This record gives sequence, C-alpha cells and structure tokens, in this order.
Amino acid sequence: MRTDIVHIGAGELTYEIRNIVNVGEKLQKMGIKTYWENIGDPVAKGEKIPEWMKKIVAEAAMEDSSYAYSPTRGILKTREFVAEQTNRLGGVQITPDDIIFFNGLGDAIAKVYGLLKRTARVVMPAPSYTTHTSAEAAHAGGHHVSYALDPHNNWYPDLEDLENRIKYNPAVAGIQIINPDNPTGMVYPVEFLERITDLARKYDLFMICDEVYLNITYNGQKTVPISTVIGDVPAIAMRGISKEMPWPGSRCGWLEIYNADKDPLFEKYVSSILNAKMLEVCSTTLPQKVMPAIMFHPEYASYLAERISRYEIWSNIAYDCLKDVDGILVNRTNGAFYMSVVFEDGAINDCQTLTIADDNVRSHIESLVSRPDVSLDKRFVYYLLGATGVCVVPLTSFATSLQGFRSTLLERDEASFRMIFQTIADSIRRYLAS
Repeated sequence: MRTDIVHIGAGELTYEIRNIVNVGEKLQKMGIKTYWENIGDPVAKGEKIPEWMKKIVAEAAMEDSSYAYSPTRGILKTREFVAEQTNRLGGVQITPDDIIFFNGLGDAIAKVYGLLKRTARVVMPAPSYTTHTSAEAAHAGGHHVSYALDPHNNWYPDLEDLENRIKYNPAVAGIQIINPDNPTGMVYPVEFLERITDLARKYDLFMICDEVYLNITYNGQKTVPISTVIGDVPAIAMRGISKEMPWPGSRCGWLEIYNADKDPLFEKYVSSILNAKMLEVCSTTLPQKVMPAIMFHPEYASYLAERISRYEIWSNIAYDCLKDVDGILVNRTNGAFYMSVVFEDGAINDCQTLTIADDNVRSHIESLVSRPDVSLDKRFVYYLLGATGVCVVPLTSFATSLQGFRSTLLERDEASFRMIFQTIADSIRRYLAS
C-alpha cells in the first residue's frame, strides 16, 4: 500500500495458547487422538454446569430487560453487589462508581494498556499471561518489560530484580501481578503483596492486579485481594466470572479502581478508560444481571469448593508424576489450574526427538521443528503432540526465556488425567535420553 497501515506494536500480538490448536487439529485429521491441555476453559474440558445455575440464566433470558443496553459502567445492582463484597474484606473502600464492566478481561486488558501514554511502561512478571504482555508491548511498540518469577523459589517474584527494573527504567509507571498466577499456579503470600506495594509507593507507581483466579487456591495456600494491602497506592484490580463460575463464554469481567482520587494523572487515566467504554455504549447485559443471583445461591459455595478440591488432588497427582523426572524443575500448583514445568539449563537441544510411528505425522512434525524461529521448548511440544497427542503450550510463549511448557489441571476424569501426566513424564525421559 502507498502508506504503511501496520500498527507499531503489531508484531507483539501473539497468542500461542490458541496457535498450537492449528497444529493439533491438523494432526487430528491425520488420525492422532488429541488431549487438549493448552487452554484454561473448564467447560471445554467437560466441566458440568449445574442445573440451578442454568435455570437462573434461563429465567433471566426470558426477561425483556436482558436484551437491553446496560449502563456503561455496568448494571447498578451488580456493581453494588461487587462493591459490597470487596468492602467487607476491609482495606480500600469503593463505591459502585469505582467499578467498570467489560466484555471479558480481554476487553479490559486492551483498554487498560491501550490507553496508557505510549512512553509509559508497565513492568510484568516473566513468565506471564500472553494477553497482558502482548497488549502492553503493542501499546508501546516495543518488547515487554519484565521481572523474574523464580522457579527455584516456588515461582515467587524476585523482588530485587523487580526493584532494579523500576529503578533503572524511568519509563516504568506501573507494576502488574496475576494472583494466583497464570501460567505458574503460584499464589502470592501476603508479605510479597505488601513488599510489591511498598515498591509502588516508593517509586510513585500504580498497580494492575489480575485477580480472576483469586478464589481458587488450595494446598493450604492463602492470599488476599490487593485492595486489603495497598493503602493509598493507586491500583486497578481485574476480576471476572469466566474461571470461577465458570462461564468463559459470557465474556464478563470488570475493573475495580482504587485510590483514583489520590493522584490527578491516575484519575485522568481512569476517566479515559471509562470514556473509551462509553464509546462502545456498554458490555453484555445478561451475565451482569445473573451474577449476584448465582453467587448468592445456597449451592454456589459448595459447587466452587468441589472444583477447588479436585484441582488440589489433580495438582498433587501432576506433581508426583513429574517431580522425580531428571532434567526438569517442577513446582506444585497451589492456585488457578495451571502447572508450568522448566527444563534445566542444557537439558534440551535441537537434536532430540520422540518416536512417531505414522510417517505422515512424523514428516509434518519434522517440517515444523526445522523452522529457524522454533524455540527448543516449542520443538519438544511439537514432538510431544505428534508422538502422544498431548497438547501443551511452550513456556517461552509466556514472555520468558525459560524453556519449558504449561499444562492445565482441567481434565475431569482422574484416570485420564493420570494417563496424560504419566505420558508427559515418560515422554520427557525419552526425549532427553534421545
């Protein structure tokens, strides 16, 4: 074209979690049975939505008001419900006007980073969820700025590294965390939240806290919402119903704004997010309408508790399958429903393979791994997929140089889950020995 129409950050928009599906689907057509361990959709993995929840949604769908626009910030009754739930925990108190609903957190993430001044950066954990890092890097037109999560220390953040990233990069305006973390399954202890908040206060930064998994913790691990520890630090919490209910297809998430009045620049920035949402009119009405009724339902707590109990059992099964495999570093998952595995330095190279019986499948995998841009962990992921049908995501696609992979804990059948992780363990042993 006569004029370059490509956004400066277009090259930063990647999402390997779904890209790997294209490879898996092609292998399915070639006769490979695929086990999808790549994406965090409980429903797609067989989670059964209870009848009482479906009934609430169905009854609301019969109301004419469910088909109307909602207010731009979101339905007032629902925002009042959210504010009440946050305020009863103590810490920063909010009003319904401090809450903005979006069509899923993907929509919110695009607004939060897209409306920052281009030269303002948000430092993010590494590894980190791709939607955050891609959106932040795209807004700035440059590579993401990150601090390390340490696989040798339960995936906890390296706070010295974080402070150095802030101290020596004056463009950093904010700190981002995901608690519990995706992709590692780490749960932030309260003392880490307090120390990160102290850094934000010390360097006059704001915080972005993705808390979509906040109520999914186990193995005795506890955390708190950021609102209870930040004091006067400006912050944005991201919450949603996609993982907890779970209803990912609802595309219903929201922002909680804390301490907007404490800093005029932060207040103006938050206003720009609301104004941008106003241009879209509003977010989807139906899931907002039913959210309080579902969460207030007498069976909701036990339904969520059953799922959390299963994730705890599954996290220990996965850990037991992998913990004694030489050449990898594994931490037990304590929150959300992901596990990240790291290959030790020097454990993988570009000569290792897995046996693939089908000639056509082997030829296709070999063509993929021969590409010059294929990382060593993606090479393993491709061979694992071709040899066993198990589909995981390379860890380097989560904004980190660590070589490894992420899998989920969402398979409902225990026998199948054990088989999948034993297959992964056996495949790693064979791959590293080849």
